[in-house]
Amino acid sequence: MLESVRTRIKVYFILFLVVMAGGVAGIMAAEGFTFLDAFYFIIVTMATVGYGDVHPVTQAGKVLAILVIVTGVGTFVGAIANASEAMLARRDLQVRMNKLNMVIGVFFSEVGLHLLGLFSSADPGLENIRGKLIVTGKWTDQEFRKVSAEIRAHEGLVRMDTLDLGGLQSFTREKRDFLLRLLENPILLEHESFTDLLRAVFHLAEELAYRGDLSDLPASDLGHLAFDIRRAYVLLIAEWLDYMRYLKINFPYLFSLALRTNPFDRHTAVVVREGTPAASDEG
Repeated sequence: MLESVRTRIKVYFILFLVVMAGGVAGIMAAEGFTFLDAFYFIIVTMATVGYGDVHPVTQAGKVLAILVIVTGVGTFVGAIANASEAMLARRDLQVRMNKLNMVIGVFFSEVGLHLLGLFSSADPGLENIRGKLIVTGKWTDQEFRKVSAEIRAHEGLVRMDTLDLGGLQSFTREKRDFLLRLLENPILLEHESFTDLLRAVFHLAEELAYRGDLSDLPASDLGHLAFDIRRAYVLLIAEWLDYMRYLKINFPYLFSLALRTNPFDRHTAVVVREGTPAASDEG
């Protein structure tokens, strides 16, 4: 919706400039006005103010004034109306995004952080990216974007022989109803990447649920599960970074807790102690 409003604003603004420029040039030629007088006359005419202190006296000037009133007033009002609509749409979008990120926060608290811990513990390439994921309060928006782009290129491989597959199966079975309720939330349709993550995690949960005994799976099936896990793992990291960026900009107190629960930081601690980075970042 916001994009369509912005498009209409651009169209009305261009029409407004065209009518104004044509009107100024025409009234200067027809009435011999100076540029300032012509500009003043066109503006008060298009804005429907009509002081009457400057007015056309020639036939051509009067015809031009009529054309400006017919075309310019509608253009001016349309531009103002669409600008107001854009402001309201932007505010509405911000409200929806705040609600959406509340849902994303609940997801990471209930499911995401635990999965990141499980997957990263079995990731042989974790040390290659761990340092990049130690988020601090000094990170800029540019740094978040840079790291996010680099992380999306991470292979996300997980060694199935070191992964607690049984624990993963139990956890996803326990959280199945929670994931299903999130997928049914219509507001998530506005966040395509997070919806992709939810689908990937829910699909993995379904795959594991259909397998009763995981102790004797063939290598081919383990490979299939590894592919599903890899997809969910990479999407989890990317969305976690985006969520951390959102918290830093909008909710510093929530960002402080997120720093202290960073699944990639081996030195993190939830308890805030004097002199710790988490304590200073919160301020």
